[in-house]
Amino acid sequence: MQKLEPVIAAGVFSREARGAGAAPDARGPARHTPSRGRTAWWLAMALVLVLWLASAGAARAAEVGADLTTLSLEQLLEIPIVGASKYEQKPADVASAVRVISRQDIQTFGWRTLGDALASLPGVHTTFDRQYQYLGTRGFGLPGDLTARVLVMVNGNRINDPVYDGAPVGHDFPLDLDLIERIEFIPGPGGAVYGQNAMFGVVNVITRTGASLNGAEVAVSYQHPNTSRSGRASFGKLLDNGVDVLVSVSGLSANGKNRYYDYGTSGISGVAAGLDTERDQEFFARVSRGAWSAEIVQGDRAKRDATAAFFSDPLVRTRPATDRYETGQLQYQDRYADGTLQVSGRLFAGRYRFGATYSYGTIFSQPARADWYGTEWHVVSTAVAGHTLMAGLEAQDNATVRQASLDFAQPANDLRIDSSGHRIGVFAQDEWRLIDTLSATLGLRVDHNNDTGTRFSPRTGLIWQATPATTMKLLYGQAHRAPNAYERDYGDGKAQVANRSLQGETVEAWEAVLDHRFAPELAVRASLYRWTTQDLITLGTEPVSGLAQYQSGGSVRTQGLELSADKVWASGARLRGSVSLQEADPPHGGRLPNSPDVLGKLNLSAPLARGWQAGYELQADSKRRSLAGSDLGGYAVSNLTLGTARLARGVELWLSVYNLFDRRFAQPGSEINWQNALEQDGRSASVKLVVRF
Repeated sequence: MQKLEPVIAAGVFSREARGAGAAPDARGPARHTPSRGRTAWWLAMALVLVLWLASAGAARAAEVGADLTTLSLEQLLEIPIVGASKYEQKPADVASAVRVISRQDIQTFGWRTLGDALASLPGVHTTFDRQYQYLGTRGFGLPGDLTARVLVMVNGNRINDPVYDGAPVGHDFPLDLDLIERIEFIPGPGGAVYGQNAMFGVVNVITRTGASLNGAEVAVSYQHPNTSRSGRASFGKLLDNGVDVLVSVSGLSANGKNRYYDYGTSGISGVAAGLDTERDQEFFARVSRGAWSAEIVQGDRAKRDATAAFFSDPLVRTRPATDRYETGQLQYQDRYADGTLQVSGRLFAGRYRFGATYSYGTIFSQPARADWYGTEWHVVSTAVAGHTLMAGLEAQDNATVRQASLDFAQPANDLRIDSSGHRIGVFAQDEWRLIDTLSATLGLRVDHNNDTGTRFSPRTGLIWQATPATTMKLLYGQAHRAPNAYERDYGDGKAQVANRSLQGETVEAWEAVLDHRFAPELAVRASLYRWTTQDLITLGTEPVSGLAQYQSGGSVRTQGLELSADKVWASGARLRGSVSLQEADPPHGGRLPNSPDVLGKLNLSAPLARGWQAGYELQADSKRRSLAGSDLGGYAVSNLTLGTARLARGVELWLSVYNLFDRRFAQPGSEINWQNALEQDGRSASVKLVVRF
């Protein structure tokens, strides 16, 4: 009865039959697209598209000649990356298949959550259980997974909380998307730089500055049929005294949809009227001058649950589940020794509050809270020719980690669990230029915490600039995750027992990346990878009591191929497409739940007449297996956004239609759900007005 990770009984990825026959909609079971035929057709079309782009680019390359040293595929592809190594690097020098999402992308395609934006990237899929949005990477995204194996940061400050390790990527993400300048996604193990949570990837969100906003900005939006209303007021300015300041408040209120649910073996079904409402509030403030900057990120979300999660009493109105994130940091960064030495430091602190009530004849409350603070310092030196040396230290004290189960009818049954902990890590990296066209990245981080002791996270990368247009990368890395407080400490003696000896999990990854530019306006990429996750933390059975208990054991091997192409035209149009072929093998054979074998992405943006522009997005997922062992058919969903920044002076208008063709599809439920599959949203439309002063 907590904000759980998925139940995986005895290391076998399955669920009990209760709820397996749930009908997600009053109109009957969702009509899923036949998985094999449609998926194969889509994959064939995508591959044809990639080949067509490549041939067109090759022809153009022959026309312009062989001088490719000045090629540029939009300014985006040249933006320095800071999230991979904690200092600025050119994308070609990053030891990862790094991806960047710009503010223009977010605007053009009308993305509403961080997860929506990340889902446009190769190898990334999302799952929505009508309460939270979760991120799956390269075939791994267990139903109900709290995205604990991906590190999410805002300006380098981690958002993952110490209670559940969860990374918020839905409306619980505490920053308004309009305040994002760009999103860096670094797939693969990032443990050599960041330690805890950076197993399958690192997401670093870079915010806008006061100078880029340069005034006041007000935005309002409305979405139908969910009756969602949102508003934002922001002010940013670079003052005459050199102080850059940005302050913003935003909020969302949504009525949701009254859906029909079948609550499985409870024998109850019906329309969950008024049980899908949501309220969000965000606050962001940042001020900087010279080498110093300070910021606060705060988000407060309240969401009712129509699914009666954790097998609570169906169709009973209780208090909404709440997630409140508060993080802040004070940063310092400056250069010394004629610019060859960069010194960076920061002090940070965070708070997380979770609350939910559930009905089991009587009302139970399940609050959780965490408070943490820490510091990080690192230096980067280019004093030695051919080397970029980085070394640093990070320490975090989880001063308060508290969980509780409160019985309102019988307070004597109340359960309170207090935890505290700490972690400290030292890390170093050498970006070594062996020759002009060959460089190596060698990194190591040593972490120590009070739960799993000392762990090592190495990282190596060999980057060969074969030609001015071709870059090849061979990458290896390891990362780890210590068990979170819920997995290790929560035990009520009735449904679950604690496991204080629970060990952490690790991932070992190999990857080969090929980047090639056929012409200034065309780039293609191929990534081949193989990951092995060992000592996976899953919910099994404690042999003495027979109760559920989180345990270490088993491994999952994921392997795949990602192909992508990026094409721009002189008119300003841009086409991006990708196909991901991925396979995840659970410890005892079969198929991993919620793991699509094929992902297809297509994003087309184009200028129209009179200052308008269009953004069309297509996302196709092959079938996914539910915990009950049934297959949920694949689907393809289209979104369309039209907008203009010239409606009037300082006025923008954006119109979006999501699920353009009203496709019906479902995604797997988790062990906390009565429902085996959960119907996703049909077609909806939104209008957004932005006014600048």
